[in-house]
Formats: sequence, structure tokens, C-alpha cells
Amino acid sequence: MPEQLPQISPASKTNFRLDEVDRKILSLLQEDASLSLDQIADRVGASKTPVWNRIRKLREAGVIRRQVAILDPEALGLEACFFVLIRTSEHDRDWAARFLKALRERPEVIEAHRLAGDIDYILKVQVRNARAYDRFYQSLIGEVKIHNVTALLSMEEIKATSALPIPDVAR
Repeated sequence: MPEQLPQISPASKTNFRLDEVDRKILSLLQEDASLSLDQIADRVGASKTPVWNRIRKLREAGVIRRQVAILDPEALGLEACFFVLIRTSEHDRDWAARFLKALRERPEVIEAHRLAGDIDYILKVQVRNARAYDRFYQSLIGEVKIHNVTALLSMEEIKATSALPIPDVAR
């Protein structure tokens, strides 16, 4: 299990100021987090110790949450990506807790967002095929009451990145 970073209050995250070297370090890490400290230091034009200290401070401030490997879904046989739009008529705390628990227990849900507007939630679900999606769907609606579900199959991934645009000030 990866080491959990300490929780940082929202105020400390918004007050963290990035300089040009910080932005370069973050860009490099977003592109390839497996770069060695020597490689990063060389590319930003600084020595190793100050770069390590900057990375440590970025972690402590919550700017860097964690470092992960990004896997290729197709290489794992997960060729179907569905965007699932959910409307619910339930909005009480108990339903929300059951729904969130159900989502967290399903590894095929790789993103989940609560929305403003007509749709309550959107999920990104990565599975082998339509049958696997149907098993996911049947399991989910067996666990929590959902008013309406619309599943949209992604025909082609046009752009996918985990890299964020890095502003002058982390917000």
C-alpha cells in the first residue's frame, strides 16, 4: 500500500506559491515520475539537494498527492470505457453513504463526480466489454436505488492525460 501523505488544510494549499523551478519540477514529474533526482536536477538547472527539498515541500503542501504508474487499459484487456450518467431521487445521507461505498468497492469505477445540473453523478467505468458493464450495472442497482442511468460507450479516446496545467499559484 502506498504511503499516505498527511492531509493539508485547504488554506495551506491555496497559499502555496510556485516559482518557475517548482513549475518545471512539477511538469517533469507529471510527464515521468520515474525520473531520478539527478535527471530532474539536471533538467531544471539546479543541484540535487535543493530539488529534493522542493519536491519534499511540494508533497508536504499537498501539491503532489502521490506518484503512480499509469497502465494501458487495452494491454490489460479492459477495452470498453463507459461514461455513466446517474440521476437519483434519493438525496439523504444514508443513501449517499451506501452509494459512495458501492463506488469505492468497485475497481472498474476509475472516476466518479457529483455534478451540478440535471445529472447527479457521472462515472467513468473501464471494463472488458458490454457484458462486463452489464454485470457492473446489475450489481450497482442491486445495492443502491437509482432513478435513471444512461451509459455512453466511448468509441475512441481522443485525449487522456493526468497532467494538470500548472498556474503561477497552486489553487
